[in-house]
Amino acid sequence: MRIKVGVVGVGYLGKFHAEKYSSLPHVELVGVVDTDKKRADEIAAGLKTKAFYSYRDILSKDTVDAVSIVVPTSLHYKIAKDFLSNGIDALLEKPITNILQEADELIMEAKKNKAILQVGHLERFNAAVMAMNGIVNNPMFIESYRLSPFPNRGADVDVILDMMIHDIDIILNFVKSEIGSVDAVGIPVITGKVDIANARIKFQNGCVSNITASRVSKERVRKIQLFQDDAYISIDYANQNMAVCRKVGGGGREFPQIVEKDMRIEKTDTLLEEIKAFVDCVISRKLPLVSGEDGKRALEVAQMIQKEVGSRM
Repeated sequence: MRIKVGVVGVGYLGKFHAEKYSSLPHVELVGVVDTDKKRADEIAAGLKTKAFYSYRDILSKDTVDAVSIVVPTSLHYKIAKDFLSNGIDALLEKPITNILQEADELIMEAKKNKAILQVGHLERFNAAVMAMNGIVNNPMFIESYRLSPFPNRGADVDVILDMMIHDIDIILNFVKSEIGSVDAVGIPVITGKVDIANARIKFQNGCVSNITASRVSKERVRKIQLFQDDAYISIDYANQNMAVCRKVGGGGREFPQIVEKDMRIEKTDTLLEEIKAFVDCVISRKLPLVSGEDGKRALEVAQMIQKEVGSRM
């Protein structure tokens, strides 16, 4: 089965979406959409597809079966709702929306029209994260760092919705508990929005998570560490590496030894894996790995952090 796909928004990230679709043999990239006509023409020409200047030009199941929506967050709700209302499957970049009520409406619209809604929490498809399944078991302390120099792209949201939300989603996926409390701090540096933030989340099951995100750092770091009864797991998202430390021996007067094992992981193109998973859902009609409900929960926690940060500014 060959499906027809369009990409709405071909800025920095949308361009990569379009490139990945064009590389898949069972996908026809029918066009790219951008209000910047020069940009749309340029990307379309490079990928030998058609340029459109309004998403409404492809808002029909006769034109596309599915779309990637890679536009500023403020536009997510309107554009995604229009496609979902027409029964067109959507891969919607994170965060799902700016407002929880809008997220609820998109989830309902997708269900009503039997459309796939996948939210673009990219790190779920990172090979190292995928390898954690079956190893992570009831972590009780988590520490994550996502640091980078200021990005060469627009920043329409703060660092919490821009970067930290990736780690929020990963943590929520592994900690099966409701949140007890959130403590957070953040400051603007370059944009006028919060550019560096730290959050401490306490879950009702006792797990504590410490999350730091910055887009004004000198170096680029994307790591997470999870501590549980039987192991300490360290993930380097960027290099797709995972190390698992376990205690061995001990007893009597002897202390156990800590043995580290580097897990062998075959590196993958994370964005390509995300898009391939979405295309598979479009074809098979199975539920996406990252659902609209997942996107809403990550947004809900991100807004709790934003509220705490705002109360200190």
